[in-house]
Parts: sequence; structure tokens; C-alpha cells
Amino acid sequence: MPTISKFYGILIRMFFNDHAPPHFHAEYGEFKAVVNIQELTIMEGSLPRRAQQLVLDWAELHQQELLEDWHLCMAKEQPRPIAPLQ
Repeated sequence: MPTISKFYGILIRMFFNDHAPPHFHAEYGEFKAVVNIQELTIMEGSLPRRAQQLVLDWAELHQQELLEDWHLCMAKEQPRPIAPLQ
């Protein structure tokens, strides 16, 4: 599972050839969540409130890049890194 971004201890990853809808995985310590890229919502799991807000803010800023990476992963191609939240 490629890591496409990392910020404030949060890892953002995508699986190759994963199931729809387009989403990414966010990990923060022992917490894990699956985030819908199009709706910018948590589909599964949970993150602490502050980490969740950072992830959703970051995803909103990079929504188009996330969708492009999703399509690359579905084609079993390496996704491009996305700038971290600063």
C-alpha cells in the first residue's frame, strides 16, 4: 500500500486495485479510517477529532490529486506523492 502523503504523524495511503468508491486510508497511531474522496467523509474506522479535521481539510485541498492517484492505483500504477498539510 503506497504512502502518498505524511503530515503531523498522519499517514495517507491507497491500495492497488481497491474496491469502489474512490477512497484513501488515513492512519494516526493506532487509529485508522477510510475516507471517501468524492464526499470527503469517513466511511470506516475513526480518528481523533483533531486528526480527522486535519485529514478532511487536507483532502479538500487535494481532492483532484487524490482522484488522479485513485485512478493510477486502479490501473496498478504508482500513485504520485501529494504535498503534506502545512
